[in-house]
Amino acid sequence: MSKTLHHGLLLLRVISEHPQGLTVSELADAISVHRTVAHRLVRTLEAHQLCRRDHQRRIVPGTGLVSLAEPVQQDLRALARPVLDELAESTRATAHLLVREGDTQMRALMVVEPRGALVHVSFRPGQTHSIEQGSGGVAVLAHGPYRGGERPEVTEARAQGYAVTTGEVIPAVTGVSAAVPSADGTAAASIGVSVFEYTDLGQLGTLVSRAARSLGELLD
Repeated sequence: MSKTLHHGLLLLRVISEHPQGLTVSELADAISVHRTVAHRLVRTLEAHQLCRRDHQRRIVPGTGLVSLAEPVQQDLRALARPVLDELAESTRATAHLLVREGDTQMRALMVVEPRGALVHVSFRPGQTHSIEQGSGGVAVLAHGPYRGGERPEVTEARAQGYAVTTGEVIPAVTGVSAAVPSADGTAAASIGVSVFEYTDLGQLGTLVSRAARSLGELLD
């Protein structure tokens, strides 16, 4: 493994996780390298427009990241956008598409807010969390066979067709998600919504399940 490339990618990840910006010293501390090493890495990323310095000389994400991210799961995102838009508007809640990464993580691929939303959930594309936490991961696990020692929420989600969790990814926020089925019977993605409060979670689960099935049909 290239140590320099490894540090550069770590630095880029830290920058993307702190859109408000970090100093070179803070970046050096974050990836455990000397300040001069971090400075050289930043200069290299700047040359490729992957980061830039704001008016306070803090390092923030650069516009070059947009072109890098655009081809990622392009077909999936193109098909999912209208489904997420409709789900967000019909529930007046933040809608999201999560994809499974390996055996242990879920990553937010798309996040859509309803038009005119007064309150926004702090959930952004690229964010990752354990597949064992949050309704999106629970829904994907529930789409598979029973596993010994699985969470009761997974068993319940398998029975009702959608998963519900509260405060596991974002404090005080309830997530309701359903797995996006594929033709081979597996699921590597989920569609869901995040809400602060909702009087009828059963109705919300029905809407989410319908959206997940619609996207599964489009993908097939």
